Amino acid sequence: MTNTGAYFARLRELVALELEEERQSYRRSLEAKGASLTGTIQEPGCRYPVRLGNTAYNPMGQLTLELRYEVGEDEVELDFEPGKPVTLFHMTDSGAKELPHQCYVEHVGDGLLTVSVPNKAAAQSIVDTAARHLLGVQLGIDNTSFRVMTEALHEAERKDDERFVRLRDVLVGNKPPAFRSLPQLSFPWLNRSQQDAIQRAVEAQQVAVVHGPPGTGKTTTLVEAVIETLQRETQVLVCAPSNAAVDWISEQLMRRGIHVLRVGNPLRMSDEMLDCSYERRYSAHPDYHELWNIRKTLRSGAKGEQAHRLRNRETELEIKINADLFEQARVVSSTLIGSAYHIMERRRFSTLFIDEAAQALEPACWAAILKADRVVMGGDHQQLPPTVKSMAAAKGGLAETLMQKVVVRWPQCVSLLDTQYRMNSDIMAFPSRWFYGGQLKAAPEAATRQVSPLDTPLMWIDTALLDTAEHEVRGSSRSNADEARLVIHTLRDYIDMLSPQKVESERVDFGIITPYRGQARLLRRLLKMQHYFRKLRRHITVGTVDGFQGQERDVIVISLVRSNADGQIGFLRDLRRMNVAMTRARMKLIIVGNAATLSRHRFYRELTEHIKEHGEFIEIKPDTDEKN
Repeated sequence: MTNTGAYFARLRELVALELEEERQSYRRSLEAKGASLTGTIQEPGCRYPVRLGNTAYNPMGQLTLELRYEVGEDEVELDFEPGKPVTLFHMTDSGAKELPHQCYVEHVGDGLLTVSVPNKAAAQSIVDTAARHLLGVQLGIDNTSFRVMTEALHEAERKDDERFVRLRDVLVGNKPPAFRSLPQLSFPWLNRSQQDAIQRAVEAQQVAVVHGPPGTGKTTTLVEAVIETLQRETQVLVCAPSNAAVDWISEQLMRRGIHVLRVGNPLRMSDEMLDCSYERRYSAHPDYHELWNIRKTLRSGAKGEQAHRLRNRETELEIKINADLFEQARVVSSTLIGSAYHIMERRRFSTLFIDEAAQALEPACWAAILKADRVVMGGDHQQLPPTVKSMAAAKGGLAETLMQKVVVRWPQCVSLLDTQYRMNSDIMAFPSRWFYGGQLKAAPEAATRQVSPLDTPLMWIDTALLDTAEHEVRGSSRSNADEARLVIHTLRDYIDMLSPQKVESERVDFGIITPYRGQARLLRRLLKMQHYFRKLRRHITVGTVDGFQGQERDVIVISLVRSNADGQIGFLRDLRRMNVAMTRARMKLIIVGNAATLSRHRFYRELTEHIKEHGEFIEIKPDTDEKN
């Protein structure tokens, strides 16, 4: 029996460890930026120097400021995303000095960041500082998320509502889940495993899990489960850990004719979702014009009885507009943290759906679970986990998601989607065996999918005989120049085999994936240097494994980088990264790496043996083009 108080107290300790690591990391980052007052900084979450551009107001009435910077040949993969907090700084003899105004990224462009600033005074302070110093911009700490998670854990521990207590007891492992019995549902356009998952989700009284391996239609299944649930309930809450994931499932629901109210920061929403945002719908309400005029009159200095009467009417209209917006919505969607937004206070939902639950920190999940009687989670715990920066917090259990715990504790809640529609069956076979117990099968339309009938779907290009050298770059990342050149050469050879004309006419797309940002930067630079790829660049994407989750390409080339005599492979030991990388490929998977280094690990040893048996294994010899 789990002690509920100790369970949530431990989660709060882990959140505190993660927050402290964020603060320490931020301080270390600022302290490290005092080495050169004339140099430049191009890091994933930092740019120095930046030049101030125009000041304007965005559609939501927020003041914005343009920050422009030079884009170098060795451009790095950005961590700046709309809605993320940033701070500005300038250099002094003793290091970087932070400006006191926290801003938020509104737009990310080529050599341009647009940030929203708190107010006119903050903007003027930034302008005044820029007149005396060169400025830099760096990602800040999202204190709001940590506050929401901590408060949610306190409330989850204390809350004594009967239905919530039953749900909490199941989720922490103290009581088994219950299921109601319903007539067999029918969805002829879905496969059997998808139909079974929806049936289980509707029947679950506390929790259900839709386990969706790559390409199996997890979001499609969740959308159908939401629609089926709405046959029985007036409204549901749909959440995900990221804004992109929330927007994606919300868009799919909208296309099915479901009225969605999107709650959250409009800066973080996709363009398609902005019209469904709470703010846009609020300002479009028939009573908003009256409310706006009342606020304008109050700002102009109304006093006495008139001011009292106007404030009462203002409150009445605010309550009415808010109630109307929520009553009209069949689905309310937000991020997990966004579910704690002030307009969501005292909102209750019979069912909560969490998409991408395998990437969600457990404390963030509880913020949304507090509003629900039951929860349906969708995700794949064999792909990338949530990001945890504190090693102590990760080892203490923060990296283990609530979905993982439910899968282990209550397997009767789990429905595996077993038919994938993305990969050629040869590409699918090894990930299916290693990660999914061999239960995956390829849909007929995907099983024999190939770029060319003369091609083989699997290839490993072994660099062991080349004696390639890996190098540590920028502190924690790595690169391997010889391997990077071989990757580019391999890609060119493959395109020549297909013909550039075929690539253009059939719109064949390519992804180059590597676990390391340093290698991704090097590969991008090498691509830019070769005139051959100029007309084909729109068909080629280079990125890290993390950046490719949720994407797919016709052809995937993986650069594994690690090459050493000791068999050291770093975080390539997290095999979920390889699962993500390999399962992005629809028709062709090419892996470039040192088999001797990697094969000391059982996974890579069995992978190379699988490719030797079912594909091509090519050894590259030094100073020659000979291949075996």
